[in-house]
Amino acid sequence: MNSPTPNIHADLPRIRQLDEAAINRIAAGEVVERPASAVKELVENALDAGARRIEVGIAHGGKTLIRVADDGHGIRPADLPLALARHATSKIDGSDLLDISSFGFRGEALPSLGAVGRLTITSRADGAEAARIAVSGGRIAPVSPAALSRGTVVELRDLFFATPARLKFLRTDRAEAQAIGDVVKRLAMAEPFVGFTLRDLSDGGEGRVTFRADPETGDLFDALHGRLARILGAEFAANALRIDAEREGVSLVGYAALPTYSRGAAVAQYLFVNGRPVRDKLLIGALRAAYADFLSRDRHPAAALFVECDPHRVDVNVHPAKAEVRFRDPGVVRGLIVSALRHALAGAGHRASTTVAGETLGAMRPEPAAPRVYQMDRPSPQAVAVARTAQAPQPVAPGLAEPSARFEAAEPAPETETLPLGAARAQVHENYIVAQTGAGIVIVDQHAAHERLVYEKLKRQVDETGVAAQALLIPEIVDLSEDDVARLMGHAETLARLGLTVEPFGPGAVAVRETPALLGEVDAGALIRDILDEIADLGDSQTLRSRIEAILSRVACHGSIRSGRRMRADEMNALLREMEATPHSGQCNHGRPTYVELKLSDIERLFGRR
Repeated sequence: MNSPTPNIHADLPRIRQLDEAAINRIAAGEVVERPASAVKELVENALDAGARRIEVGIAHGGKTLIRVADDGHGIRPADLPLALARHATSKIDGSDLLDISSFGFRGEALPSLGAVGRLTITSRADGAEAARIAVSGGRIAPVSPAALSRGTVVELRDLFFATPARLKFLRTDRAEAQAIGDVVKRLAMAEPFVGFTLRDLSDGGEGRVTFRADPETGDLFDALHGRLARILGAEFAANALRIDAEREGVSLVGYAALPTYSRGAAVAQYLFVNGRPVRDKLLIGALRAAYADFLSRDRHPAAALFVECDPHRVDVNVHPAKAEVRFRDPGVVRGLIVSALRHALAGAGHRASTTVAGETLGAMRPEPAAPRVYQMDRPSPQAVAVARTAQAPQPVAPGLAEPSARFEAAEPAPETETLPLGAARAQVHENYIVAQTGAGIVIVDQHAAHERLVYEKLKRQVDETGVAAQALLIPEIVDLSEDDVARLMGHAETLARLGLTVEPFGPGAVAVRETPALLGEVDAGALIRDILDEIADLGDSQTLRSRIEAILSRVACHGSIRSGRRMRADEMNALLREMEATPHSGQCNHGRPTYVELKLSDIERLFGRR
């Protein structure tokens, strides 16, 4: 390097105005990151135009062609040139940037797309003739007549041809097409009453339909349930709990899956604010906190949640891509999500996901073997005699262990078989309870089930009496910034209920006078800083509660029925009845199922009886 400051020149640089094409290409770098970004902007424009059906066609992952056709209200011929001007929009008047009820409002998408690709807009508004306008690399052609019955068709070819360096950062055609599919599916969730079709036109012709969702009918929840079943699958719909809650003018609706229907990554979490798909760390953190008591760290919940509030209470103008939002009252939103989800999970009682039975049946099915051979002839008397001899019980040889299964002779009341978890019939390997229900059997892991029951009982006791605090002989002084002190003291009352008592100690420190007795000896300074980090990141802290619940979970594990313990029939039935009466008993403290239910019809299919 010849100079330590290469950007500073001897001659004072002149300030110059960039031309319109350069401005649009710079803006496109923020708005259009990849083909999926272009699809998002164009489909949102179609939704803002009141479209009831939207068809998206792409070729080569959207790199060579993106076509979005809708049946919305269209654009008048005289307005087409203005649609390609930066910061020109019909969605807001600019007087109140917080009163935004549409997807788009910045007026940047179309001119940005026209600056980096070859863009053509064909549109017909009610009472007007169809017209077309084209722009290539920022150069706009005159408006010309066109043929179109209704709505708008936007065609974008050769994305980033004007900025070829951007092409090097795109991924494979398959990866880009997958990203486009994800964008279309998220918007389809947000608008269940609108029909969506996605086609791959890479091979020409009509192309291949890769996604289709017809408009749903019924009320909001029926329509949303049907749309989620179409996009996330029937298993999610069968194991999802309806969410409907409201607090201080903020409402939350949607569906959240049972803990036993969890995923290995956060790939099934869909969050919306006023109908807009977002990836917001506050909402993701609230979702994680709501399931923290039911899932291990390597499992992730599945949910589709919609937050609705007054547009003035949320700022969507944080980033040009509009994927991030900022709430005026983040604590209210976070508290609503956590409480609504936990209430729904508690209401599910002992229920476990249906996928548990499916996975069990899959594990039981043998590997494909030779084709079945059916014996159609009646066997001979000699063959019958040999078969009866082979089936006769054989005496157990001395020194060999008997099978580890016990049948309890005590007959439970017949009506218990009509209860959800049925009547206990046997204990297998001193760990698994086999119960008979009216429609099949239930197999219960006695240790995991009792562990959850004890854990829930301990949590209830803590909630009723509070967390016992342990006074420190010498208060621990923790040095903090004044802002951190103020932030921490804003949560002092909540921390005190959890056994952590803090008081201001001068302008830049706090004194820790009591810590939760359950935690034993604790590094108060490290704990305080962890809590502050979480408050700064999420607006609230679950660190202390999580540590306390982890201790309770360990206590529950040591205080529950151990594997290998023989149980009497009345004990097994008492455990089943307690499971039915206890919320969350369908999964252990780590999210694994505590029981498996097999329908009689499924068992009969295993043995080829159906």
